[in-house]
Amino acid sequence: MTAPPAVKPYRRIHGIAAMFLPFDVEGRPDLEALATLAGLADRAGLEVAVNMDTGFGPELTAEQRVDVLRATRDGLGEGTRFVAGAMPFGHAGEAVDAYRREIRSIIDVGGVPVVFPSDAMTGIGPMQLVDFFSRVTSGAPKAIAFELGPMFAPFGRLFGAETVRRLMAMPNIIGLKHSSLDRELEWELLRIRDEERPDFQIFTGNDLAIDMVCYGSDYLLGLAAFDVDAFAQRDRWWFEGNDRFQALNDALQAVGDFSFREPVPAYKRDAALYLKVTGQLADPKPHPSCPDRPADEEERLRTLAEGVLRALNA
Repeated sequence: MTAPPAVKPYRRIHGIAAMFLPFDVEGRPDLEALATLAGLADRAGLEVAVNMDTGFGPELTAEQRVDVLRATRDGLGEGTRFVAGAMPFGHAGEAVDAYRREIRSIIDVGGVPVVFPSDAMTGIGPMQLVDFFSRVTSGAPKAIAFELGPMFAPFGRLFGAETVRRLMAMPNIIGLKHSSLDRELEWELLRIRDEERPDFQIFTGNDLAIDMVCYGSDYLLGLAAFDVDAFAQRDRWWFEGNDRFQALNDALQAVGDFSFREPVPAYKRDAALYLKVTGQLADPKPHPSCPDRPADEEERLRTLAEGVLRALNA
């Protein structure tokens, strides 16, 4: 068993919420609602991420992803940084060119690209993978790498320690979103980061262990989009050394444990229901492909949301 690194109290956490993309009753992206949610996250103090899994990025067409970028920029206003998934899904042709086009579309609206995993990354060796990142991000002043465990998607891939070290040596790669659901793997990445490049950010994608921020991870989480105000307050309490951090973290983790149960992709339906029961949106819908949940899901989420509210106001 790997021992955890030292806890890092009084640390300012960099929180990014992977925004839920609502759809209308006809299955079309509700860009106005997305802009509203992006504005809520920004005012709460969280950075916004779009075209990630929570935003149904792989299910959208390339044109729809561009529409999402524009709506996000409109919702946030000029000068506010956000990040966005760059992915070749829906493209024809060579993967490097497809990534470069998506990365350019993100940069053009002032965003930072997150290089989303794809089939193009699964069949190549570590050195080829590093070269692939170098090629696709050559025109990006800043980019974030993304390693995704194969338990999430068939095109998922975890990079390994040596590959991560090589990515850290690339000045324009400013961070890594790590989604393995394995604390020990993430702890090892934090150790490597502290040794190799302390300014490099490890963004946890572990919605089942949101306390990874206590050990030095930042986060890019779908769960954060459920309740941006609560996550932002939790982060402030950690920075301040306020004991109320623990109760609020536990209440948010309870939402994560419930919503990210099998089938995991159905968490996006729970995101829609949570936004509804907390009054953030009237009645948002997920993408039509999203798996269903039981009939009593809304009431169970309402109970969990009340627990978060109690922790906020205790």
